[in-house]
Amino acid sequence: MYLRPVKRIVVFGPGPRFKGGIAQFSISLCKALEALGNEVILVSWTQQYPSVIPRDFLDRSSKLNLLEGSRIQVHYLTNYNNPISWHSTANFVASLKPDVVIFQWAIAIQGLPMGYIAGRIKRLSAKTEVVFDVHNVVQKEGGALDRLLTRYALKKADTYIMHGQITIEEFGSFLPEVKFRLSEKGERFADVKTVLSLFHPKYDIYQQIQPFDINEERLKLGLQLNGKVAKTVFLFFGFIRKYKGLHFALEAFAELRKTNPDAMLLVAGESFWDTVDKKKLSTRIKTAVFKVLKSIFISSKDQEKNYRPLELIPQLGLENSVVVVNRFIPNEEVARFFQVSDAVVNFYEYATPSGVESIAYQFEKPVLATRVGHFAKAIQPGLNGYLAEAAEVKSMAETMRLFIEKGIDKAAFKSYCAQYSWESYAIQVAGKSDGKK
Repeated sequence: MYLRPVKRIVVFGPGPRFKGGIAQFSISLCKALEALGNEVILVSWTQQYPSVIPRDFLDRSSKLNLLEGSRIQVHYLTNYNNPISWHSTANFVASLKPDVVIFQWAIAIQGLPMGYIAGRIKRLSAKTEVVFDVHNVVQKEGGALDRLLTRYALKKADTYIMHGQITIEEFGSFLPEVKFRLSEKGERFADVKTVLSLFHPKYDIYQQIQPFDINEERLKLGLQLNGKVAKTVFLFFGFIRKYKGLHFALEAFAELRKTNPDAMLLVAGESFWDTVDKKKLSTRIKTAVFKVLKSIFISSKDQEKNYRPLELIPQLGLENSVVVVNRFIPNEEVARFFQVSDAVVNFYEYATPSGVESIAYQFEKPVLATRVGHFAKAIQPGLNGYLAEAAEVKSMAETMRLFIEKGIDKAAFKSYCAQYSWESYAIQVAGKSDGKK
């Protein structure tokens, strides 16, 4: 018997062709919404950013399609550099007459196209609820234009999703003229805008490898010291960017090695700005133009052009105790790096809810983080990880040492991780339905 979908929902965000946490999030959200019986359409960018940015954002490595087995339609329509495509995207989405459109908001530079598309959908399809899933409000390194574009886009929403109290507070400070009420059960309010106070679910799109011989896998990755498999392995995972604090992790690990010489650090991820051939003329032209753009969007103290933390490894004498896999990690390899590790190090300079943290919980790996932003409230020492003081290397080393000596309560941690389900998240995001299965 045919089951009528609960709702028709459009998710606007990067599709499976793209790298990064927002693409992972969009895919996971689509799958969770479909599992509830909704008809789900993923509308994606063809190009997410200005073409002058000298970086490759496409996932050219993954063989595993994370949407395989689903009925989710994917339409690659929106080119950042072609405003005509913004117009046609909005027309296409409105023609579907969706109940809900959910925009994945993470970076201000996308404010102009996303704001335009959201505003036009509202004009063409008045009954459609426009939702912005807010991963960041405004980037810490953002300038005046950043804030202008953020304001332009976010004011188009009927409903907002916020992952954690820090994001809610930032939103209230940034847009004090927007009157809203917090909803913790998925209800929407008619008199003011709704903010769904939710959590960042764990990434169940990645599954445990079974069987998995941890010692054998550590040997394959070179995680051995003096012929013996490393006793403790810390993992830094994901794009290498300055705010993620790999330089702190390396310095702290060097300090830790003085008392714990049988520990190792595994760095697995791509250097964010080293994905294209810098010798090519086209790349050099893009780099020059982008340098000007960055001076507009990003304050000078936050530029990353000279950030090369991997150069610290020989300087700190860590060649034999740090293993580096300096490339984009495809979908089919993600599980291996988490399963081979004991804990994840997120010694960030600032933090909103972290995708790496959510992958860690999927594989039940505790997180060692700095007491900044989201982490300051999310990490409960001894339960799901430990906290170090921001920018204090000795405190970070002590946090790593504390994990080795005390560990965590594995049963309590397993229960903690289980609560961050996509099903619960999707139920609240979809809202109440007029349809029935």
